[in-house]
Order: sequence, then C-alpha cells, then structure tokens
Amino acid sequence: MDSINDELAAVLRDVRTPGDFYAAGHCGLHVPLIEVAGAGPIALPLLPAQASQLIAVAERAPYGRGGETLVDTSVRSSWQIGADRVRIAGKRWAVMLDSVVERAAAGLGAGGGVVAELYKLLVYDEGSFFVTHRDTEKSAGMFATLIVALPSLHAGGELEVRHRGREVRLDMRCADFSELAWAAFYADCVHEVLPITSGSRLVLVYNLRRLGKGRLPGPPSYERETAALGQLLRRWGEPSAHAGDDLPAKLVYPLEHAYTPAELSFAALKGADAAAASVLVAAARDAACDVHVALLRIEESGAAEYSGYARSRHSRRYHDDDENGFRVAEVFERSLTLAHWSRPDGAAVSLGTMPFADGEVCPGDALADMDPDEQHFEEATGNEGASFERSYQRAALVLWPQSQKLRLLARSGFAVSLPVLDSLVAAWVDAGAEPGSMIWREAHALAAQMLACWPVRATRNVLEGLSAEAVMLAHLTHLRNLEHIDTMLAGAIAAGAYSAQDNAALVQALELLAPSRVGSLLFDVVRGNADLHIAGCADLLARAAAVSAWRGELQRAAMSLLDAMPGGLSRPQAQADAWRRERADEAVVRDTLRALIIAEHADLAALADQAVTHWLAWPQFYGLDTVIVPALRFLAQRPALMEHPACQRLRAEALAHLQARVSLDLAPPADWRRDVPMNCRCEHCQCLGQFLLSGNQEVWRFKAREVDRRHVEDSIRKSRPDVEFTTERKGSPHVLVCRKNQASYERRVAQRLTDLDDLQRFVA
Repeated sequence: MDSINDELAAVLRDVRTPGDFYAAGHCGLHVPLIEVAGAGPIALPLLPAQASQLIAVAERAPYGRGGETLVDTSVRSSWQIGADRVRIAGKRWAVMLDSVVERAAAGLGAGGGVVAELYKLLVYDEGSFFVTHRDTEKSAGMFATLIVALPSLHAGGELEVRHRGREVRLDMRCADFSELAWAAFYADCVHEVLPITSGSRLVLVYNLRRLGKGRLPGPPSYERETAALGQLLRRWGEPSAHAGDDLPAKLVYPLEHAYTPAELSFAALKGADAAAASVLVAAARDAACDVHVALLRIEESGAAEYSGYARSRHSRRYHDDDENGFRVAEVFERSLTLAHWSRPDGAAVSLGTMPFADGEVCPGDALADMDPDEQHFEEATGNEGASFERSYQRAALVLWPQSQKLRLLARSGFAVSLPVLDSLVAAWVDAGAEPGSMIWREAHALAAQMLACWPVRATRNVLEGLSAEAVMLAHLTHLRNLEHIDTMLAGAIAAGAYSAQDNAALVQALELLAPSRVGSLLFDVVRGNADLHIAGCADLLARAAAVSAWRGELQRAAMSLLDAMPGGLSRPQAQADAWRRERADEAVVRDTLRALIIAEHADLAALADQAVTHWLAWPQFYGLDTVIVPALRFLAQRPALMEHPACQRLRAEALAHLQARVSLDLAPPADWRRDVPMNCRCEHCQCLGQFLLSGNQEVWRFKAREVDRRHVEDSIRKSRPDVEFTTERKGSPHVLVCRKNQASYERRVAQRLTDLDDLQRFVA
C-alpha cells in the first residue's frame, strides 16, 4: 500500500465545495422583545404559565400530504402561531439573526445572498412531536429551513435530520439561558422532532431564501470521494495490515480554520473543514473506523543563536526569528499531543492527552510550514547559551480502525488508557457487573493490551497519590481478572514497577488467587524490589501475614527480604555501600517483626530471631536511638508482639542502652567553658575554639571580611557548638557576635526525659 497519509489527504483535497446537509450551533442571546397577538410580551426563558397562554391563542400545527393540508395529532402534535401575529423588536436581535443566517449559509455551503423569512412560531408542550417528514417550498427561492430554539425549560424534543443514508441528532436545548440554539437543513432532507418528555419548547421557524435568480443551492454530494475513502480505510483497518509497524496506528488530518478548545466540535466546523469532516465521518462509519476532532499541539524547545541583526516590526514575519535578532538554532525537545476530543454525535469522550507521531500526519508535510502561536527567546546567562520555547496549535480530524482501538489506547500511555479502562469498569458495574458481558470483554481486552506494553519504572521517588500500578490492580480486581492480576504481579511489578503505596491494592488483588500462588508472587515481588523499597516490602509482608490462609506460604519472601538488608550474605558490596548512604528506618524493623511474628509459623519465628541478630550486628545501619527504640515504641503498644523472644532481645538491648545513659551525671555547665567540635584548623576557627575553651568569656566579637565571617558561620552550623550568632552591621567590616549558650545541656535534658519515658514504657 502507498502512503495512506498522502492518499487520504489527496482524496479530501477533492472535497472542494464547503458545507453539509445541515448546520447547527449556539450563539449569545441579547433578549429581544417578542410580542404575540392575544398573549402579549413573552418572557424568556419560557415559563409554564406563558406556554399555556401561547397555546390558548395558537392552533394545532398541520402537516402536508400531497396537495392536502391536514391536522392529525398522531402525525404532528404541536401548536403554531403565524408570522403575522408575531413581532420581534430590538436592534441587537437583527444583528444576531444576520450572524446566524451567515453561519447557517456557510455551514450548508450556500454562499452569500441568503436571507431568513419568519414562517411561524411553534410551541411544543409535553408529549408534542412531529414524525418523519420533508418540508415543502413555501416561498420563491426557499432552499432550506432554519430553526431557532429560544431558551425554555424542557427535556426531549431532539431534531433528527437524514440525508442519503446519513443521520444526525441535534439537541436544541440551551445549556445557558443567555444563549439560543439553531439548526438549518436543506428542505429536501427528511427530518423529525422527537417527543417532548417534560416542559415546553419554543422555536421560531424561518425559511432560508436565495435572493435573485439562478439555481438554488442543494446539499453537497461527495459519493465518489466517500467511496474512495471507504475503500482506503477498509484496507487500512484489516488486522493483517497492522501486523508490523509499517502503517500508522492513527491518522491526523489538520484542518484549515482556527478553533478554541471551548468551541471545538463537529457542529462548529467551518467551510472546507465541515465538508472534509462530513465525508470522512461517512467513510469511517462504513469502514469501521472511529473519527474524532481534537486540538493538535506541538511544543518545542532548544538552542537559539544571535542572527546579527534585528528585524523591523514592519518587516516580513520569519517564524524562526524574533524582533531582537535571535533565531532557532537547534530543537532539543519536541512533543506532539492531541487533546480536547469531540465525537461526531457530540457525546462526551475521555481520551485525555494522546501523543502522536509525525508519521501519522496527513499529508506527511502538513505541519512543515506552520507558524508558532507563541515563541519566546531567552538570552544567554552564565554558562547557559541562548534558548527558545515555542508552541503550535491547530484543530485536526483524528481516526483509527476500530479493530486497533484498544492497542492504540494502550500504547498512548497511562494518561489515555487508564481513564478509558476506568470508564469501562464503571459502565460494567453500573450495568450490573455481569461477567462475560460485552463491556466486560472490552475491559479485559484493553487490560491485556495495556499489560503487553506496561513499562517498568523502578524508582526511589515517593509518588503523589495512587500509582498507575495500584489503579490498574484495582480495576483488575473489580473485573476479577485472575490471569491479568497474575501477569501484572509476576511481570511488571516484580520487575520494578512497584511503590509502597501499591500494597493495599496489591493485597486486595492477591486475595483472589490461590494461597500457593500468593506465596510465589510475593517472593517475586520482594526479590525484585527490596533493594529499592525495603520498607515497602516489609509492610507488604506484614499485610500478607495478617491473612491466615497465606501464613504458611511466606517463608521464601521473608528470607528474600532479610537477604536484601545490609549484611545479607549474598548482597554485593556495591549494594551494601548504597545502604550506607540511605539507612533503614524504624518501619523496616517494625514491619519485618510484625510479618514474622503475626504469622505464628515456626519457620518464620526462627527468621525473626535471625533478623534481630542481623540488626544488632549492624548498628551503623540500625542505630538504637534512630531505629530500634522507635520500633519498640510501636511494638510496646501491642503486648502480644512485645512478648515474642525476638522482641525481648531487642528490648533487653534497648533497656541496657537507656539505663547506661540515664545513669550519667546531668548538670548544667559550671562556667563558660564549652566543647570544641570543629575540625577546621584555620586561624579563624582556631580563634573560635579558644573562645569556646575559655571559662570566663561569654561573648566573642569577630570583626572581619564577609567571606571570613561566612566561613565561621558555616563551621558553627555544621559542628553545632553551644554558640548562637548574629551580625552587627555597624561600621566596616561588620562584626560577627558569637554568644555561648547551654544548647548541649538542654538537649541532654530533653533526651533524659525521653529516655525515662521509654524505660517506663519498655519495663511495663
């Protein structure tokens, strides 16, 4: 197959007549004065009382059949008031109506010279409707109908319009009462008004007429282009065509007009964009492809250079230059994304921000000559050269084969695939959570595609909120997808895509599996992650030990946890050195003992004693004050744990340590003599040391250059002698004033109180 990108673009280039068989939109409403003979002025939004007043002076709306005009409420149930009995005043109304007519004519591809002629006012009360019908020509030059829906409180009443096998359903309600909704369609289009389910609907019906003589416009026909696109897309959508990576996963067709995120929708597309969309939507539907409109965004950054001259503000615009003479030298980073999605039927869609590639753009060079919407240059600073940042934004039609949808979503990243899976699981639960249903099968298929490309992201960083792995496990647990739970735990999570925050979701997922399989998976997860997440793995085992059915299956995982701690027999020296930079905390001791003791298993009890021996042998990692005592504070709140022999060994070591410290004399300094903890031997730090050793000097005034004062300040901060300092900013140079205090003694007093409290806690 030739480049599908260029082939698709070539076909769409032949769609030269803008417009479609219908056009629709909303616009701001400057409330006009609407008066109806017999009912008086009408307030908006339409209230039930005024709807009743209008119906009282209205007549049943008829319909035409052949040359007859009939009234039959089984065919048409609504109320009409002729244009001769309706007066609409207000300068802004005329301007607004002209704008709507212009937009409608452009959307229909009718060109200029179109005017709107008020035909009638219609009131649809609850239960009103109009079955499928076509409008007849009501005046010379009429070629289309314009419906203007005024603000009213109602539900239902959607307008369905059909033309040559295509159909659109338009919701004519206004989300905001400060706007109105409008729709226009060619007179030969079959259309129908669905029943009003509550409230009343008020609409103005206009005939759209072409002024002057000549051929009246008609709905554009793109049958040849639609057929060509359909054939092209069907070949692209064949599963065999995507067996390799030669074809793009999706196609991105940039549009011509500019659109904001708020207005982007199929109904708001203009001119040639609307024509291209109408053809592509029809062809995609027949070829089993999904099509959306989205905002395409490109962000680039990199190096800039000085071009040697500055542009005049009135000179030709060069998109690589700025007015101060800088130009883009090299692009270092470039991101291409799609966002703000909309479907042809206007329904909400949650696809997040999806990446795309240059090879998916139609045609391949469509983005080559774009000018940036924003561009900023930064001058060189220090060791950094000049740099730039710029961004581009355009609307685009995006499509992909339905057969490749799940694969594409999975490969678009968590930001896209997880929300889609979440919506599928929620829809499945809302539908009754029936295993084997269509939604259930789609959710399982998407999960399989996601797991097939799940990245391994081994990291020490603490994540904010739930990780993608935890969210995925929660979805798989809801779906009771045992196979995929097993695959994820044994694969990505065991290989490093793990965080301690995942433990709750992980245990919940494991509860669906057989105990023997749980033991094997826990071993894999701990073995694969304990080096980076020793505390998280200890917590995981403690949670697992609380499940009685698993207690006989935890030995291998527990042994792997102990072996990952510093001092493990099979632990390489490089890993032990890494532990010296990141010591264990009390949670490692606390949760490891919880796991080994709660399980009440003989093999694990022996491991608990081995663990205590291990920790006591490595005081540089498991300090009594920093790790062991804090862990015992937690364990002391649980007497059943504290009575275990392993805990009693730790308790005995802690008591001996605390009692030895409590037995030391504790008295405030007798004079101003203080310890000298500094290691620096420079002349200024030696003067500071002499000051500290002096028993009768409380204050030292150090008058010196700023660089010397700062050095002394840094020495005090690092070594923490019993000194506080301020700077006296009088004269030059300034004076660093150092004053002795009793900080060491006060710290020992605080430590004594804590030690006495711990002794009481551990002896009790």
